[in-house]
Amino acid sequence: MRKLETPAYIVKEKVLENSINSLNSALSNNFKNSIFSYSLKTNSLPYILERVKSHGGFAEVVSSDEYELARLVGFDINKIVYNGPLKCKNTFIEAVTGGAIVNIETKREIKWLNELPKDQKYSVGIRINIDLADISPDDAKENEDYSRFGFSSENNELEQAITDILKYKNIKLVGLHVHRTTLSRSVNVYERVASYVSNIAKKHSLDLKYIDIGGGFYGIMEGKPTFDEYFKAIKKGLEAYFDLNLITIIVEPGNAIVASAIDFISAVIDVKKIRDFYLITTDGSRNDLDPFYKKSKYFHSLIYSDSKEYQVPLQIVGGGTCLEYDKIFEVENQNLLAVGDVIKYESVGAYTMTLSPLFIRFFPNVYLKDTNGYRLIRKKWSASDFYNIYKTEE
Repeated sequence: MRKLETPAYIVKEKVLENSINSLNSALSNNFKNSIFSYSLKTNSLPYILERVKSHGGFAEVVSSDEYELARLVGFDINKIVYNGPLKCKNTFIEAVTGGAIVNIETKREIKWLNELPKDQKYSVGIRINIDLADISPDDAKENEDYSRFGFSSENNELEQAITDILKYKNIKLVGLHVHRTTLSRSVNVYERVASYVSNIAKKHSLDLKYIDIGGGFYGIMEGKPTFDEYFKAIKKGLEAYFDLNLITIIVEPGNAIVASAIDFISAVIDVKKIRDFYLITTDGSRNDLDPFYKKSKYFHSLIYSDSKEYQVPLQIVGGGTCLEYDKIFEVENQNLLAVGDVIKYESVGAYTMTLSPLFIRFFPNVYLKDTNGYRLIRKKWSASDFYNIYKTEE
Protein backbone atom coordinates (compact mmCIF):
# COMPACT_ATOMS: atom_id res chain seq x y z
CA MET A 1 0.00 0.00 0.00
CA ARG A 2 2.91 2.36 0.65
CA LYS A 3 3.75 2.35 -3.06
CA LEU A 4 0.34 3.73 -3.96
CA GLU A 5 0.10 7.40 -4.78
CA THR A 6 -2.06 9.26 -2.27
CA PRO A 7 -4.74 10.35 -1.96
CA ALA A 8 -6.58 7.44 -3.53
CA TYR A 9 -9.61 5.21 -3.31
CA ILE A 10 -9.12 1.44 -3.17
CA VAL A 11 -11.82 -0.90 -4.47
CA LYS A 12 -11.64 -4.26 -2.72
CA GLU A 13 -12.75 -6.81 -5.30
CA LYS A 14 -13.43 -9.62 -2.82
CA VAL A 15 -15.69 -7.46 -0.63
CA LEU A 16 -17.58 -6.12 -3.64
CA GLU A 17 -18.19 -9.62 -4.98
CA ASN A 18 -19.29 -10.83 -1.55
CA SER A 19 -21.80 -7.99 -1.23
CA ILE A 20 -23.33 -8.69 -4.64
CA ASN A 21 -23.48 -12.44 -4.07
CA SER A 22 -24.98 -12.07 -0.58
CA LEU A 23 -27.72 -9.78 -1.85
CA ASN A 24 -28.57 -12.02 -4.81
CA SER A 25 -28.67 -15.07 -2.56
CA ALA A 26 -31.05 -13.41 -0.08
CA LEU A 27 -33.31 -12.26 -2.93
CA SER A 28 -33.57 -15.74 -4.43
CA ASN A 29 -34.23 -17.27 -1.00
CA ASN A 30 -37.21 -14.98 -0.39
CA PHE A 31 -38.76 -14.23 -3.77
CA LYS A 32 -39.52 -16.42 -6.76
CA ASN A 33 -39.09 -13.45 -9.11
CA SER A 34 -36.70 -10.62 -8.29
CA ILE A 35 -34.40 -8.03 -9.84
CA PHE A 36 -31.23 -6.57 -8.32
CA SER A 37 -30.82 -3.10 -9.79
CA TYR A 38 -27.74 -1.17 -8.67
CA SER A 39 -28.09 2.53 -7.83
CA LEU A 40 -25.66 4.51 -10.03
CA LYS A 41 -26.01 7.67 -7.97
CA THR A 42 -24.33 5.95 -5.02
CA ASN A 43 -21.12 5.27 -6.93
CA SER A 44 -20.99 5.35 -10.74
CA LEU A 45 -17.43 4.06 -11.17
CA PRO A 46 -17.56 2.08 -14.46
CA TYR A 47 -15.65 -0.86 -12.93
CA ILE A 48 -18.40 -1.31 -10.34
CA LEU A 49 -21.11 -1.07 -12.98
CA GLU A 50 -19.34 -3.73 -15.04
CA ARG A 51 -19.19 -6.08 -12.03
CA VAL A 52 -22.91 -5.59 -11.39
CA LYS A 53 -23.67 -6.29 -15.05
CA SER A 54 -21.54 -9.45 -14.99
CA HIS A 55 -23.73 -10.77 -12.14
CA GLY A 56 -26.93 -10.17 -14.10
CA GLY A 57 -27.80 -6.97 -12.27
CA PHE A 58 -29.73 -4.03 -13.70
CA ALA A 59 -28.70 -0.36 -13.63
CA GLU A 60 -30.94 1.97 -11.63
CA VAL A 61 -30.60 5.49 -13.02
CA VAL A 62 -32.21 8.78 -12.03
CA SER A 63 -31.20 11.14 -14.82
CA SER A 64 -30.56 11.18 -18.54
CA ASP A 65 -26.80 11.40 -17.87
CA GLU A 66 -26.88 8.26 -15.73
CA TYR A 67 -29.04 6.54 -18.33
CA GLU A 68 -26.47 7.29 -21.03
CA LEU A 69 -23.61 6.14 -18.77
CA ALA A 70 -25.37 2.83 -18.18
CA ARG A 71 -25.74 2.39 -21.94
CA LEU A 72 -22.04 3.17 -22.48
CA VAL A 73 -21.07 0.55 -19.90
CA GLY A 74 -23.10 -1.96 -21.90
CA PHE A 75 -26.43 -2.35 -20.10
CA ASP A 76 -29.20 -3.25 -22.52
CA ILE A 77 -32.19 -0.91 -22.36
CA ASN A 78 -34.33 -3.68 -20.89
CA LYS A 79 -31.78 -4.03 -18.07
CA ILE A 80 -32.30 -0.45 -16.88
CA VAL A 81 -34.63 0.89 -14.17
CA TYR A 82 -35.29 4.55 -14.93
CA ASN A 83 -36.43 6.65 -11.96
CA GLY A 84 -36.27 10.25 -10.73
CA PRO A 85 -37.41 13.68 -11.93
CA LEU A 86 -34.38 14.41 -14.15
CA LYS A 87 -35.34 12.22 -17.08
CA CYS A 88 -35.20 13.98 -20.44
CA LYS A 89 -37.88 13.39 -23.06
CA ASN A 90 -35.61 11.64 -25.56
CA THR A 91 -34.20 9.09 -23.11
CA PHE A 92 -37.63 8.64 -21.50
CA ILE A 93 -39.20 7.69 -24.82
CA GLU A 94 -36.23 5.51 -25.77
CA ALA A 95 -36.42 3.73 -22.42
CA VAL A 96 -40.17 3.07 -22.59
CA THR A 97 -40.05 1.84 -26.18
CA GLY A 98 -36.93 -0.22 -25.49
CA GLY A 99 -38.48 -2.16 -22.62
CA ALA A 100 -36.79 -0.49 -19.64
CA ILE A 101 -38.56 -0.41 -16.28
CA VAL A 102 -39.66 3.22 -16.20
CA ASN A 103 -41.29 4.65 -13.07
CA ILE A 104 -43.20 7.88 -13.61
CA GLU A 105 -42.05 10.60 -11.18
CA THR A 106 -43.34 13.85 -12.67
CA LYS A 107 -46.47 15.09 -14.40
CA ARG A 108 -44.51 16.05 -17.52
CA GLU A 109 -43.60 12.39 -18.01
CA ILE A 110 -47.30 11.54 -18.17
CA LYS A 111 -47.66 14.09 -20.98
CA TRP A 112 -44.64 12.60 -22.79
CA LEU A 113 -46.54 9.31 -23.03
CA ASN A 114 -48.65 10.96 -25.70
CA GLU A 115 -45.60 11.06 -28.00
CA LEU A 116 -45.16 7.29 -28.04
CA PRO A 117 -46.22 5.48 -31.23
CA LYS A 118 -49.92 4.69 -30.95
CA ASP A 119 -49.73 1.37 -32.79
CA GLN A 120 -47.80 -0.38 -29.99
CA LYS A 121 -48.44 -1.26 -26.34
CA TYR A 122 -46.16 -0.04 -23.54
CA SER A 123 -45.79 -0.54 -19.79
CA VAL A 124 -44.82 1.94 -17.07
CA GLY A 125 -44.77 2.17 -13.30
CA ILE A 126 -45.42 5.10 -10.99
CA ARG A 127 -43.77 6.27 -7.79
CA ILE A 128 -45.87 6.58 -4.65
CA ASN A 129 -45.15 9.25 -2.06
CA ILE A 130 -44.23 7.67 1.27
CA ASP A 131 -45.17 9.86 4.25
CA LEU A 132 -43.29 8.40 7.20
CA ALA A 133 -45.24 10.49 9.70
CA ASP A 134 -48.27 8.35 8.81
CA ILE A 135 -46.69 5.06 7.76
CA SER A 136 -43.82 4.66 10.21
CA PRO A 137 -43.69 7.49 12.78
CA ASP A 138 -40.77 5.87 14.62
CA ASP A 139 -38.61 6.52 11.56
CA ALA A 140 -39.82 10.08 10.88
CA LYS A 141 -36.77 11.87 12.24
CA GLU A 142 -34.82 15.01 11.43
CA ASN A 143 -37.09 16.51 8.78
CA GLU A 144 -37.73 13.08 7.25
CA ASP A 145 -41.44 12.98 8.05
CA TYR A 146 -42.44 13.69 4.43
CA SER A 147 -40.86 12.91 1.09
CA ARG A 148 -40.35 15.20 -1.89
CA PHE A 149 -40.89 12.34 -4.32
CA GLY A 150 -43.77 10.39 -5.77
CA PHE A 151 -47.53 11.00 -6.02
CA SER A 152 -49.45 11.24 -2.77
CA SER A 153 -52.36 8.92 -2.05
CA GLU A 154 -53.42 11.11 0.86
CA ASN A 155 -54.94 13.62 -1.56
CA ASN A 156 -56.03 13.35 -5.19
CA GLU A 157 -52.54 13.39 -6.72
CA LEU A 158 -51.97 9.65 -7.08
CA GLU A 159 -55.52 8.90 -8.18
CA GLN A 160 -55.36 11.65 -10.80
CA ALA A 161 -51.96 10.51 -12.06
CA ILE A 162 -53.21 6.94 -12.46
CA THR A 163 -56.30 8.20 -14.29
CA ASP A 164 -54.17 10.35 -16.61
CA ILE A 165 -51.85 7.44 -17.43
CA LEU A 166 -54.70 5.05 -18.15
CA LYS A 167 -56.31 7.52 -20.55
CA TYR A 168 -53.70 6.37 -23.03
CA LYS A 169 -55.13 3.20 -24.53
CA ASN A 170 -51.68 1.86 -25.44
CA ILE A 171 -50.23 2.30 -21.93
CA LYS A 172 -50.53 -0.18 -19.08
CA LEU A 173 -49.65 0.63 -15.48
CA VAL A 174 -47.75 -2.42 -14.25
CA GLY A 175 -45.60 -1.32 -11.30
CA LEU A 176 -45.33 0.74 -8.13
CA HIS A 177 -42.10 2.36 -7.00
CA VAL A 178 -41.89 3.00 -3.24
CA HIS A 179 -38.26 3.83 -2.46
CA ARG A 180 -37.95 5.63 0.87
CA THR A 181 -34.58 5.98 2.61
CA THR A 182 -34.58 6.54 6.36
CA LEU A 183 -31.82 7.37 8.81
CA SER A 184 -32.76 4.38 10.94
CA ARG A 185 -32.70 1.83 8.07
CA SER A 186 -34.85 -0.31 10.34
CA VAL A 187 -36.37 -3.60 9.23
CA ASN A 188 -39.77 -2.49 10.53
CA VAL A 189 -40.03 0.45 8.17
CA TYR A 190 -39.70 -1.84 5.15
CA GLU A 191 -42.52 -4.07 6.39
CA ARG A 192 -44.71 -1.03 7.00
CA VAL A 193 -43.99 0.44 3.58
CA ALA A 194 -44.71 -2.94 1.96
CA SER A 195 -48.03 -3.14 3.82
CA TYR A 196 -48.87 0.38 2.70
CA VAL A 197 -48.18 -0.57 -0.90
CA SER A 198 -50.50 -3.55 -0.56
CA ASN A 199 -53.26 -1.23 0.65
CA ILE A 200 -52.68 1.19 -2.24
CA ALA A 201 -52.81 -1.58 -4.82
CA LYS A 202 -56.02 -2.91 -3.27
CA LYS A 203 -57.60 0.53 -3.08
CA HIS A 204 -57.03 1.19 -6.79
CA SER A 205 -57.57 -2.44 -7.90
CA LEU A 206 -54.21 -2.48 -9.62
CA ASP A 207 -53.06 -5.50 -11.59
CA LEU A 208 -49.30 -5.22 -11.24
CA LYS A 209 -46.25 -7.07 -12.52
CA TYR A 210 -43.68 -5.57 -10.14
CA ILE A 211 -43.12 -3.72 -6.89
CA ASP A 212 -39.96 -1.62 -6.77
CA ILE A 213 -38.97 -1.42 -3.09
CA GLY A 214 -35.91 0.77 -3.70
CA GLY A 215 -32.84 0.61 -1.48
CA GLY A 216 -31.50 2.11 1.72
CA PHE A 217 -30.48 -1.21 3.32
CA TYR A 218 -27.46 -1.81 5.48
CA GLY A 219 -24.85 -3.93 3.79
CA ILE A 220 -22.93 -6.90 5.14
CA MET A 221 -22.05 -5.17 8.42
CA GLU A 222 -21.68 -6.86 11.79
CA GLY A 223 -24.45 -5.95 14.20
CA LYS A 224 -26.75 -4.56 11.49
CA PRO A 225 -29.85 -6.09 9.85
CA THR A 226 -29.06 -8.63 7.15
CA PHE A 227 -30.41 -8.70 3.60
CA ASP A 228 -32.44 -11.76 4.58
CA GLU A 229 -34.06 -9.91 7.50
CA TYR A 230 -35.02 -6.99 5.25
CA PHE A 231 -36.46 -9.23 2.55
CA LYS A 232 -38.45 -11.35 5.00
CA ALA A 233 -40.06 -8.15 6.34
CA ILE A 234 -40.86 -6.92 2.83
CA LYS A 235 -42.31 -10.31 1.97
CA LYS A 236 -44.56 -10.23 5.03
CA GLY A 237 -45.90 -6.79 4.15
CA LEU A 238 -46.61 -7.62 0.51
CA GLU A 239 -48.30 -10.96 1.17
CA ALA A 240 -51.35 -9.08 2.45
CA TYR A 241 -52.41 -8.38 -1.15
CA PHE A 242 -49.99 -9.83 -3.69
CA ASP A 243 -49.37 -13.34 -4.91
CA LEU A 244 -45.58 -13.36 -4.64
CA ASN A 245 -45.38 -16.23 -7.13
CA LEU A 246 -46.72 -13.91 -9.82
CA ILE A 247 -45.10 -10.57 -9.06
CA THR A 248 -41.47 -9.42 -9.39
CA ILE A 249 -39.74 -7.65 -6.51
CA ILE A 250 -37.17 -5.02 -7.50
CA VAL A 251 -34.55 -3.71 -5.08
CA GLU A 252 -32.18 -0.82 -5.78
CA PRO A 253 -29.27 -1.03 -3.31
CA GLY A 254 -26.28 1.25 -3.62
CA ASN A 255 -24.81 1.81 -0.18
CA ALA A 256 -25.32 -1.86 0.72
CA ILE A 257 -23.17 -2.90 -2.23
CA VAL A 258 -20.31 -0.41 -2.33
CA ALA A 259 -19.91 1.25 1.08
CA SER A 260 -17.82 -1.51 2.65
CA ALA A 261 -16.07 -2.36 -0.62
CA ILE A 262 -14.03 0.85 -0.87
CA ASP A 263 -11.29 2.38 1.30
CA PHE A 264 -9.57 5.74 1.02
CA ILE A 265 -5.92 6.41 1.81
CA SER A 266 -4.42 9.77 2.62
CA ALA A 267 -0.87 10.71 3.60
CA VAL A 268 0.32 13.13 6.25
CA ILE A 269 1.95 16.17 4.64
CA ASP A 270 2.48 18.41 7.67
CA VAL A 271 2.49 18.37 11.49
CA LYS A 272 2.15 21.52 13.60
CA LYS A 273 1.57 22.18 17.27
CA ILE A 274 -1.23 24.62 18.02
CA ARG A 275 -2.15 25.42 21.62
CA ASP A 276 -1.73 22.12 23.42
CA PHE A 277 -2.53 19.77 20.52
CA TYR A 278 -1.02 18.72 17.22
CA LEU A 279 -2.63 19.58 13.88
CA ILE A 280 -2.12 16.87 11.29
CA THR A 281 -2.60 17.98 7.66
CA THR A 282 -3.23 15.27 5.06
CA ASP A 283 -3.40 15.27 1.28
CA GLY A 284 -6.98 14.01 1.36
CA SER A 285 -10.01 16.00 2.40
CA ARG A 286 -13.26 15.59 4.24
CA ASN A 287 -14.84 16.10 0.83
CA ASP A 288 -13.43 12.70 -0.15
CA LEU A 289 -14.92 10.95 2.88
CA ASP A 290 -18.01 12.79 3.98
CA PRO A 291 -19.35 15.21 1.34
CA PHE A 292 -22.51 15.67 3.44
CA TYR A 293 -20.28 16.84 6.33
CA LYS A 294 -22.30 14.86 8.89
CA LYS A 295 -19.83 12.35 10.30
CA SER A 296 -17.71 12.77 13.41
CA LYS A 297 -16.20 9.27 13.43
CA TYR A 298 -14.70 7.06 10.75
CA PHE A 299 -13.54 3.47 10.53
CA HIS A 300 -9.84 4.15 10.20
CA SER A 301 -6.36 2.88 10.89
CA LEU A 302 -3.07 4.75 11.30
CA ILE A 303 -0.18 3.34 9.27
CA TYR A 304 3.14 4.61 10.59
CA SER A 305 6.21 4.65 8.37
CA ASP A 306 8.41 3.42 11.25
CA SER A 307 7.98 2.27 14.84
CA LYS A 308 7.32 5.09 17.29
CA GLU A 309 6.81 5.41 20.99
CA TYR A 310 6.01 9.10 21.30
CA GLN A 311 2.42 9.33 22.48
CA VAL A 312 0.61 12.65 22.63
CA PRO A 313 -2.75 13.47 24.26
CA LEU A 314 -4.49 14.95 21.20
CA GLN A 315 -4.04 15.16 17.44
CA ILE A 316 -6.59 16.72 15.11
CA VAL A 317 -6.51 15.32 11.59
CA GLY A 318 -7.51 17.73 8.83
CA GLY A 319 -7.62 17.79 5.08
CA GLY A 320 -5.44 19.62 2.64
CA THR A 321 -7.98 22.22 1.56
CA CYS A 322 -7.93 25.89 2.58
CA LEU A 323 -11.21 25.53 4.48
CA GLU A 324 -11.13 26.00 8.23
CA TYR A 325 -13.86 23.40 8.68
CA ASP A 326 -11.94 20.67 6.82
CA LYS A 327 -11.36 18.89 10.13
CA ILE A 328 -11.84 15.14 9.89
CA PHE A 329 -11.37 13.43 13.26
CA GLU A 330 -9.42 13.49 16.53
CA VAL A 331 -6.78 11.04 17.70
CA GLU A 332 -6.39 10.70 21.47
CA ASN A 333 -3.41 9.18 23.30
CA GLN A 334 -1.77 7.72 20.21
CA ASN A 335 1.73 7.94 18.77
CA LEU A 336 2.37 11.22 17.01
CA LEU A 337 1.88 11.01 13.27
CA ALA A 338 4.69 12.22 11.01
CA VAL A 339 5.01 13.34 7.39
CA GLY A 340 4.69 10.29 5.16
CA ASP A 341 2.49 8.29 7.51
CA VAL A 342 -0.76 7.05 5.98
CA ILE A 343 -4.34 7.04 7.25
CA LYS A 344 -6.66 4.42 5.80
CA TYR A 345 -10.40 5.07 5.98
CA GLU A 346 -12.67 2.06 5.52
CA SER A 347 -16.21 1.74 4.15
CA VAL A 348 -16.30 5.02 2.24
CA GLY A 349 -17.62 3.74 -1.09
CA ALA A 350 -21.10 5.29 -0.94
CA TYR A 351 -21.85 8.88 -1.91
CA THR A 352 -18.20 9.92 -1.94
CA MET A 353 -16.85 9.71 -5.50
CA THR A 354 -20.15 10.94 -6.97
CA LEU A 355 -20.43 13.88 -4.57
CA SER A 356 -16.81 14.94 -4.17
CA PRO A 357 -16.40 18.39 -5.70
CA LEU A 358 -13.67 19.59 -8.03
CA PHE A 359 -12.41 21.86 -5.28
CA ILE A 360 -8.69 22.74 -5.22
CA ARG A 361 -7.65 19.21 -6.15
CA PHE A 362 -9.18 17.17 -8.93
CA PHE A 363 -10.39 13.56 -8.78
CA PRO A 364 -7.80 11.22 -7.21
CA ASN A 365 -6.54 7.83 -8.38
CA VAL A 366 -8.67 4.73 -7.89
CA TYR A 367 -6.93 1.38 -7.42
CA LEU A 368 -8.36 -2.12 -7.52
CA LYS A 369 -7.19 -4.59 -4.88
CA ASP A 370 -7.54 -8.16 -6.16
CA THR A 371 -5.68 -11.45 -5.78
CA ASN A 372 -2.80 -10.06 -7.83
CA GLY A 373 -2.28 -6.96 -5.68
CA TYR A 374 -3.12 -3.41 -6.68
CA ARG A 375 -3.75 -1.96 -10.13
CA LEU A 376 -4.88 1.47 -11.28
CA ILE A 377 -8.42 1.51 -12.68
CA ARG A 378 -8.99 5.27 -12.78
CA LYS A 379 -6.13 7.70 -13.27
CA LYS A 380 -6.29 10.93 -11.30
CA TRP A 381 -7.40 14.00 -13.18
CA SER A 382 -4.77 16.54 -14.11
CA ALA A 383 -5.27 20.23 -14.83
CA SER A 384 -5.06 19.46 -18.55
CA ASP A 385 -7.80 16.82 -18.23
CA PHE A 386 -10.04 19.42 -16.63
CA TYR A 387 -9.06 22.15 -19.09
CA ASN A 388 -9.60 19.98 -22.18
CA ILE A 389 -13.24 19.45 -21.26
CA TYR A 390 -13.83 23.14 -21.82
CA LYS A 391 -12.00 23.35 -25.12
CA THR A 392 -14.24 23.50 -28.15
CA GLU A 393 -13.34 22.49 -31.66
CA GLU A 394 -12.30 25.41 -33.80
